[in-house]
Amino acid sequence: MYAYRMVKSRLLQYSVSTETCIKRFMSEDTPIILQSGADDSMPADAVVIWLHGLGADGNDFVPIVSELKLPDSLNIRFIFPHAPIRPITINQGYRMRGWYDIISLDIADRDDETGIIESSNSLMRLCDQQIAQGIAAEHIVLAGFSQGGAIALHAGLRYVNKLGGIMALSTYLPMPQQLAQQATDANRNTPIFMAHGVHDEVVALQFGMQTRTLLQQRGYPLQWHDYAMGHSVCMEEISDIGAWLAHILHEG
Repeated sequence: MYAYRMVKSRLLQYSVSTETCIKRFMSEDTPIILQSGADDSMPADAVVIWLHGLGADGNDFVPIVSELKLPDSLNIRFIFPHAPIRPITINQGYRMRGWYDIISLDIADRDDETGIIESSNSLMRLCDQQIAQGIAAEHIVLAGFSQGGAIALHAGLRYVNKLGGIMALSTYLPMPQQLAQQATDANRNTPIFMAHGVHDEVVALQFGMQTRTLLQQRGYPLQWHDYAMGHSVCMEEISDIGAWLAHILHEG
């Protein structure tokens, strides 16, 4: 069901065929919004903001929503933003959607701090907008794959309001040396779901494990999963994500 493609560089990430995507908005820069639950006309009581990887767009994870098998009692608004188009240094300056620039094959080397902070601030503003629309911060989950997961971690750990959860797939924490000074107390106990492929050829498993160790040492409640896959997602992972979301949002 899911297709994956690598374009221009092995750093380009997970992509799903757009033929199966549901588009609620026509603008290429407007986030895609879906709602799960028995009646999608009912107001949402929770939000999942899910960021795609480098070179992809907000369509990528839309087909997964139905595969999560979430309870009908949960009215969840899924928001899939599109990253801005920017030149990517590691891809010879080729312009594509990315949450920040990548300078080196060692993805944890020479972080694009400006791009990371800009994208994190944009994600935080999106959270603020959802709160203004009546969604409690404790019912907002930040999620992302690869680059998107890096932004979800960076923003979530620094957000001033307590979130419902942070989901980071096939990714790592950028700018880890600044976490101690910048992390907010609000999300010290926020549940974190991390998952990684043991054969990941783009974001090596070691980067995810380093992030796991750092966050666990700092006392964050982190649930770790690894799977026999590369830089992608698998059905077992999707099932685990669905169970985790149902658990934390039902409890919230």
